[in-house]
Amino acid sequence: MAKYSYLAKSPTGKEKTGIIEAKDIHQLAGTLKKQGFILIKAELAEKEVRKRKIEFSLPFFTSISLTEKMMFTRNLQVMISSGLSLPKALETLSLQTKSKKFRRVLEEIKVAVVKGKNFSDTLTNYPDIFSELFQNMIKVGEEAGNLDEVLNVLARQMEREHELKSKIKGALMYPAVVVLAMMGIGVLMLIMVVPKLASTFEELKIELPITTRIVIGLGNFLVEKWYLVFFVLTIFIFFFSILLKTKQGKQTVDYLFLRLPVISSLIKKTNSAYTVRTLSSLIAAGVPIVRSLEIVSGVLGNVYYKKIIAEAANEVRKGKKLSETLMSHQDLYPLVVLQMLKVGEETGETSNILAKLADFFEEEVGNATKNLASVVEPVLLLIVGAAIGFFAISMIQPMYSMLGSL
Repeated sequence: MAKYSYLAKSPTGKEKTGIIEAKDIHQLAGTLKKQGFILIKAELAEKEVRKRKIEFSLPFFTSISLTEKMMFTRNLQVMISSGLSLPKALETLSLQTKSKKFRRVLEEIKVAVVKGKNFSDTLTNYPDIFSELFQNMIKVGEEAGNLDEVLNVLARQMEREHELKSKIKGALMYPAVVVLAMMGIGVLMLIMVVPKLASTFEELKIELPITTRIVIGLGNFLVEKWYLVFFVLTIFIFFFSILLKTKQGKQTVDYLFLRLPVISSLIKKTNSAYTVRTLSSLIAAGVPIVRSLEIVSGVLGNVYYKKIIAEAANEVRKGKKLSETLMSHQDLYPLVVLQMLKVGEETGETSNILAKLADFFEEEVGNATKNLASVVEPVLLLIVGAAIGFFAISMIQPMYSMLGSL
C-alpha cells in the first residue's frame, strides 16, 4: 500500500484534495468514485517518494534479474503478435511477475501508455531495469510499426546473453567451490587442530621453527580475534567495490584481466561476442549505424572496448568504414571480426553476417569455458598441495626435531 496525494472533482464541479492510502492508482480511483468523485490527478506523497528513492538506491536487493526481463520480453512479443493491446499485455504480465518492484513498474508503464504516452518514452524512466539498448530498439519498433518483430529480436538477444553468462558462471563455479572449500578447511584446521598442537609443543618446551610459529600465531589470532577478520574483509570488499566504480580503478582491473594468460582470451572472445551480437540486433531493428555503435559502447563492460567502439562511432560519423576504424585494434578484436565486418559492409548484409559471427564467438566462449576447468584444475591442485605441504611440514618438523634430540 502507498500513500497518494490527489485532486478529484464531482460531477457538479466540486474539487477535493487530500492524501489516501491505496494499492495503486486504480484502487484510488475506485475509492473516490464510490464517494462520488472522479480522479483528476494523483502522485505519490512526499514520504512515499523518499521511500521509493531509498529502494532504488539499493540495486543489489531490488534489481530485476536478466531471466525475468527475458521472460517478460518473450511473453510481450507473443501477446503483441497475437493481437492483444499493449496496455492489456502489460497488465497481464504485471500479474504474472513474482518481483514486487517489477510488478509496480509494469503497472506504472501501463497507466502511462493508457494516458497516451509512447511505450519507449515510459521505459526511459526506468534505466536500471530497461537498458539503453532495450529503449532504443522499442522506439524503432514503434516508429516502424513492427514492435512484435523488434521484441522478437530483443528476446533472442537476451536469451543469447543469458546463455553466455551462464556458460561463464558455470566455468568459474568449479574453481570457486574448490578455493572456498580449501579456505574453509584451512580455517577449521587453524582453529581446532593448531591450538592443541601448540599447547603440546609448549608443554614439551620445544624450540619452534619460524614456519611453525607463523601457523600457530595465525591460529591463535583466528581463535582470539576472529571478529577482526570479518571486519577487515568487509572493509576490503567495501573499498574494492568503490575502487571499481572509479574510472582509474575500473581501468586498472580491466587492464589486468586483458593481460592474464588464460582469462584474457576468454575476455576478448566474450566482448567480441557481445559487440557483434548487439550490433547485429540494433542494425536488424533499423537503428542507424552511428547510434548503434554508441549504444554498443554503453553496453560493453570493459573500458577499453567501450573506448574503442565510442571512437569508432565518431569515425563512422565522419564517413569512415567501421572495419577500417577497428583495423588498428587487432589486439582486442580478432582478425576474423574485422574481415567479416568488411564483407558485410561490401555486400550490405552486415546484420546477418554479424549474427553468424556472434554464433561463432558464443560457441568459442562455450569451448573456452569447458577448457578452462581442465586448465585451472591442475593449478588448483598445485596450490592446494602446496598449502597442505606447508601446514604439514610446519606441524611435523618440531616433532622430528624432538625425536632427533632424544
